[in-house]
This record gives sequence, structure tokens and C-alpha cells, in this order.
Amino acid sequence: MTSFDTIRPEPDRPSPSYFASLARWVRRRLPTGLYARSLLIIVLPMVMLQVAVSIVFMERHWHMVTQRLTNGTTRDIAAIIYLITRRPDPADVEETLRLAKDRLGLDVSLTPGDALPPGGQIPLFGLLEQTLGAEIETQIGLPYRIDVLMPDDGPSLVDIKILLRDQILRVLVKRNETYASNTHIFILWMVGTAAVLITISVLFLRGQIRPIVALAKAAEAFGKGQKMPENFSPRGADEIRRAGLAFILMRERIERQMEQRTAMLTGVSHDLRTILTRFKLQLALAGDNPDLAGLNEDVADMQSMLEGYMAFARGEAEEDLGKLDITELFSRLEAEADMHGKSLSWTLTGDSIANVRPNAFTRLVSNLVSNSLRYANRMQLTAVLGGRWLTITLDDDGPGIPSAAREDVFKPFFRLDEARNLDSSGTGLGLAIARDIARSHGGNVTLEDSPLGGLRAIVRVPV
Repeated sequence: MTSFDTIRPEPDRPSPSYFASLARWVRRRLPTGLYARSLLIIVLPMVMLQVAVSIVFMERHWHMVTQRLTNGTTRDIAAIIYLITRRPDPADVEETLRLAKDRLGLDVSLTPGDALPPGGQIPLFGLLEQTLGAEIETQIGLPYRIDVLMPDDGPSLVDIKILLRDQILRVLVKRNETYASNTHIFILWMVGTAAVLITISVLFLRGQIRPIVALAKAAEAFGKGQKMPENFSPRGADEIRRAGLAFILMRERIERQMEQRTAMLTGVSHDLRTILTRFKLQLALAGDNPDLAGLNEDVADMQSMLEGYMAFARGEAEEDLGKLDITELFSRLEAEADMHGKSLSWTLTGDSIANVRPNAFTRLVSNLVSNSLRYANRMQLTAVLGGRWLTITLDDDGPGIPSAAREDVFKPFFRLDEARNLDSSGTGLGLAIARDIARSHGGNVTLEDSPLGGLRAIVRVPV
């Protein structure tokens, strides 16, 4: 005999892209904070464990207890039926019914009839009805009907009707004697213990997360040039303490380097300014000599460049945060543009007081406006202060800067051949200083095309 292998088509399997999209969907809905994620790591396994234990308990223990109770009830009913059928004398039947009530706690009665009253179907997921029905079919094997009665003034009852030859045996038994009705106690214990454990976990996690949040705030404040919180100290677990201590040591090293650099630059600036002052004095004593005009211009350019170099190298990080009136700043820049015969308009949305380093931020905006004043005739300033950010947009109608060079112009001493920062007195540091100040505030300066046809500079800093 020849046998043939049946070729079965392979079932459709999800493509790898399906799992990738599912993973992305899950990642987008997961919390991003460390506290929420840590809590999820603790709570999710606990909930899964509780669900698994509940399923096993309902499937095994609850069903087993119910089956044992219904088995005992069915045996009692089978014994009553045996006595009634074997001793049909009315006096004996009455004695059997009395014994069933006194000894077994069953309310048994006999009524004439040759058919069971009509009733609905047994519920598909009714554990009591299914289990009790299976026991009656196995031990008694007669037609039956099961109803659950729930009176308002008493306990729930199970109404069992069994069809004998010409009589209907009715048995009323308490529902809790055939059904494991105390399951809710187990569930309440599980939910209660889970709630206690979750509460303990929440309190413990809050204590562990708080030092990390404090360290993050201290690092953010230091990165913005602000003072650190006065009560900051390394706390929490050993790893967090080590990270906090490393941050404090790093901050101290950076501050020492900044102090040394400032002291060195102050000395260099003093010495160079002394030499330039002697040059200027000698040129002044030489009188109005046309041959010295170029030398006077060189000395002036040297002094201007020296001031620019020192300002860039020194920075404004030592200045504390304060209040800056944006309306007053824009009005002053508008007046300066009028003095140069240029047009500058401005608008402000939101509050007019910003929490920044006033002198440094004023220099940032002034550098951008001065850069536009050299090459543009029309400028427009727009400021939006709301929420956690201050955004200032400067548009002009100048020649602009090519897209490929918009990052290079922020490099110190970088100069374009045919663009905005090429000037006889320029040092190539204006935009570098502007971005350095913005980043010291925790923000940035970017360049784009302007609707006016020139360049758009966008300053965005947190406040």
C-alpha cells in the first residue's frame, strides 16, 4: 500500500515589520520618567503574579471545592431517592423526608407529576449548575432541573427538581452548602496585600528618585550658569552618592579653571592695554602728522580687537540671573537703528520680564542687531515669552548667509568673503559670542532664511 504525505500550507506568520511597529507602539506608550518606569517594573510583575494565582485558584481550588460540595449533596439526594423508591409506604416516605430535614438539612418535598416544569437553559459559565448537573447525571441518572433562588429576606437557595415515576422530588438546599462562596475573601486578601506592597514600593521609590532629581536640577543649574541649590548634597544609594560627589568635584575643578583663566586674562588685558596706552600717548605727542594717520587707525583696531577677544574668552558666566525688561531692550535697539538711518520694528507676545543674565543677554541680542545694521536697511524683532521658553526672532532684508556657511559663521574668527561679518573693524566673534551666551543659558541660536529676503536669527532659551 502506498502512502502519500499530505502537504499542508504553512500558516501566515507576522512579518518582522509587524513586530517592529508593535514594539514602537509599545515604546511610545511607555512612561519616560525614571520614577514611573521603576514603579512599572515593580507593579507589572506583581499584577501578573496576582492574575496568574487568581486564575489557578479559580480553575483548580474553587472548582475542586465546588465539586466536592455538590458531590456530597448529590449523594444525600441519591440516598433519599433510594429510600423513597424502596419504601413507598406513605408513613415511611414521611419519615424519610423528616430525617432528611433533621439530619441532612435538606428541605425535601414530593408532589405528583409526570413532567418537570419548563425552565431556561443552564448558564454556559455557571459553575454551580454545571458541576451539580454533572453529579446528578452520574449518580442519579434521572431527569432534573436546577434553579437558583435568591429571596430578599433569606440566604440563597438551590432548587433541585428530579422526576421520579409519577412524582417530582423537590430539594431545597442552601447555596453555600453546594458552592464555594467564600472566594471573595481570598481575592480581598490578594488585593489588600498587593495594595500594601505597592504603597511600600511607591514610598521607597520616591525616596530613591528624589536624590536623582536633585542631582539633575543641580547639573542643569550649573550648565545654565546659575547657582546650585543651597541644600544640595549627595544622598541616596551608593551609586547616586558617587555620582553626586563626582559632579561636585567636577564643578569645583571647572570653577577653579574659570577663576584661573579670568585672572590670567585680566593680567594679559592689563599689560596689553598699558602698551596700547603708551602707543596712543606717543602718537598724541607726535602731533597731527598725516603720515601717522594709518598708525592711529591700527592702534584703534588693535584696541577694538583686544576688547572683543577678551570678551569672548572671559564670557559672561560669572553674572547671576536677574530680571531683564525686553520692552526696554527693544526700545533701545530701535533708537540705535534710527541713529543709523535704519528701520527696526518689534513685537512682544507674553510677559515683558525675562529671568536671564541681563548684561549677557543684552549683549547677545545687541550683537545680532549690530550684525544686521551693517548690511540691512529693514529689521523686524519678534519676542514670545510664555511657558518655559523665551524665543526671539530677528528678520532683515540684507544679503543673507549661504546655507552651507550658517554653522561656520558661529566659529570664532571665521569670516566670509562676501557676507555680513566682513568689516574693517570686525573680529569674527560677534556670532560666536552670541551663541556662547545662548548656550550658557541652556538655549541656542540658529540661522534661517528670512521672509524679508535676508537672514533670520532665532534665539531660544529657557526661562
